[in-house]
Amino acid sequence: MADFNNTPNNDFSQEDIDKNKGYAVLSYIGILVLIPILAAKDSKFARFHANQGLVLCLLGIIIFALANFISIIGILDVAVLVFAIMGIVYAAQGQAKDLPLIGSIKILK
Repeated sequence: MADFNNTPNNDFSQEDIDKNKGYAVLSYIGILVLIPILAAKDSKFARFHANQGLVLCLLGIIIFALANFISIIGILDVAVLVFAIMGIVYAAQGQAKDLPLIGSIKILK
């Protein structure tokens, strides 16, 4: 499997990773992305994952809105689910890896 890690873990302190893994995991569960955005404002690790989760959530909303018009959308729903699972695994392992295709999009600073 390709390594999409554009943000090495050394950008985050181990203390930040250990303290905020839970928030990072929540980032990939739809609207729950708001919890780390609001509750872990000072955590670089949680914000990294919250950014990716927010992009993924917005993509999911767009796909849902277009579902009536384009039949390939079902495949894209599966891709969003796969990306969410990847993000959850990365966050739970304390890793900061960009998700494929969307990981370079930055909404949160």
